[in-house]
Amino acid sequence: LHKLIHLLQATDDPLIQEQALITLGNSAAFSINQDIIRNLDGLSVIGGMLSDCAPKVKEKALNALNNLSMNIKNQKEIQVYITQVCRNVESAPLNSDLQLAGLRLLTNMSVTSDYHCKMINSIPCFLRLLSEGTERTQIQVLKVLVNLSANPAMKRYLLQAQV
Repeated sequence: LHKLIHLLQATDDPLIQEQALITLGNSAAFSINQDIIRNLDGLSVIGGMLSDCAPKVKEKALNALNNLSMNIKNQKEIQVYITQVCRNVESAPLNSDLQLAGLRLLTNMSVTSDYHCKMINSIPCFLRLLSEGTERTQIQVLKVLVNLSANPAMKRYLLQAQV
């Protein structure tokens, strides 16, 4: 895991980055690896890939963060990327794998109300995706919206959102 994280930092090759991110994401299926990746500063390295120009690299980084977000300690570190993830969802092509990867991460990050406030500005986008997206996109957006709606503090933002 240390070598994979170092490889991500050392290369600009998108194909190598994609493969390293896939492997890190798969490794995160095991809770002990989630802790190891966090302790090796892997979350910030993977999070840094969200600003990469290559959509496939962003997608794989989102998938890896999604798997890593199953851990409360990891969520505390991943939450700094929520605004960027929301921007990626908004700017990604409609129904793309990149958009769905971002929505999956936002679903996990919105299970508790701890980070809902970071998603407020994206509510109009979520509602637009709900009306314009394919069934897969709609289902993923609904998961985020259901999580947000479970928080009474979000009611005003959900009901006042301009679509």
